Amino acid sequence: MVNEPSEGIDWAEIYNRGLLQPAVVNSVYSESIGQDLGLQSGDRLVSINGKCARDLIDIRMLTGNDKLTLVIESTDNSLHLIEVEKDPDEGLGIGFTEALFDGLKQCNNKCPFCFIDQQPSGYRDTLYLKDDDFRLSFLYGSYLTLTNLVVSDWERIESQRLSPLYISIHATDPEVRSQLLHNKRAGLICDQLRWFSDRRLQIHAQVVVCPGFNDGPVLQRTLIELSYFAEQNSPSILSVAIVPVGLTHFRPDDDELIASDKLCAGNVIDQVEYLQYSFSEKLGSRFAWLSDEWFLIAKRPLPPISTYENFSQQENGVGSIRAFLRDLDIYTRALPESLPYPRSYSWVVGQLVMESLKPIVQRINRVKGLQMFLYGLPSLYWGQKQVVTGLLTGSDLLVGLQKENLGDILLIPSVLLQQNQLIFLDDIELSYLQEIFPVKIEIIYGAMDLVRICANEEYYIR
Repeated sequence: MVNEPSEGIDWAEIYNRGLLQPAVVNSVYSESIGQDLGLQSGDRLVSINGKCARDLIDIRMLTGNDKLTLVIESTDNSLHLIEVEKDPDEGLGIGFTEALFDGLKQCNNKCPFCFIDQQPSGYRDTLYLKDDDFRLSFLYGSYLTLTNLVVSDWERIESQRLSPLYISIHATDPEVRSQLLHNKRAGLICDQLRWFSDRRLQIHAQVVVCPGFNDGPVLQRTLIELSYFAEQNSPSILSVAIVPVGLTHFRPDDDELIASDKLCAGNVIDQVEYLQYSFSEKLGSRFAWLSDEWFLIAKRPLPPISTYENFSQQENGVGSIRAFLRDLDIYTRALPESLPYPRSYSWVVGQLVMESLKPIVQRINRVKGLQMFLYGLPSLYWGQKQVVTGLLTGSDLLVGLQKENLGDILLIPSVLLQQNQLIFLDDIELSYLQEIFPVKIEIIYGAMDLVRICANEEYYIR
């Protein structure tokens, strides 16, 4: 075993043993130190001040000095020793092919509701990676369960002050959580939360509600016990997101899981909103928030935008639709009264969210010469009629749009595509859809993009 210090690992101890891959350069920013050094894509950063970085966190820590000694391995396998003097706050200005250089810490739970396990086999390997790595949680906000951490991981979280982390709680009752995760270590969650609290480290939490398992009294207990960790002067739990379980028709028939229906969603909304009043009085914050899906399933209006406070769980679907509607409301005000040349667009979204977007489409269609067709699709691929936009696949679009009027341009939200790749969840490439559909396809990344494309010019809201 290699003794892992708080920042990187001694090069002499690990590099020649092949236990750690160097950080491979993917990009070099202009007017950066990396450019000045002549670094290029494919070069490998072997060590910084004698230490090998395990991940991007180590890179940040190790480059925080004003004097650096870098060992670079060029694409021709030659090694170069480079001395750098810089401001402590200045980075090297280089990007890397991976965030982790020593491999992904994968999940050791067997949750029946795990979405990774509810996929068909035979697709690209990355679809089946079960991320439960605390470093990706710190870097990108992905959720972890804490069940696979070893002593050196806990020591590193403390020494490098990796906070906030994002943790899947599901239940504070030890037996219920162990049952949900199929892992006895899952029952240690309250002791682990106290560990974070004692060290003044902070987390954001989530609860995936599985009807019949962790709703009702179990959910009540979970949220109340989590609120105890938000009462201190330095709260350790900053927020909790409550989201409904997502189920596909690829899961086993005997898992006993059921999806949340309108009645269940309404009960969860009433339960959590009642607790929010108590939390607001005691904590000065609503503390626990429901994802947008609950309101869409229950066919209830989304809460006012002010209730989301600082949108701390927006990436988890809490207030994301409300924020998008707010932005659309702002940017559509910049649309002209008419267009010089008629244009028509089609916009594809998940069937679950279509109703909430209709008022905005009606506003867009008031512009003379501009016509927007909104299509809310189910997912035949996953076997879900009411589906959020991010779960639509390429095959869903091919089937759902084949007989529709697509106008001049088809607008596809970026959440349908894998990050940095023009590929859908079912491995269909965007280029294939472009060959099939007789119109141009544009990717929209947000409300401003939608308005810009519709108006065919840049708008700057002042």
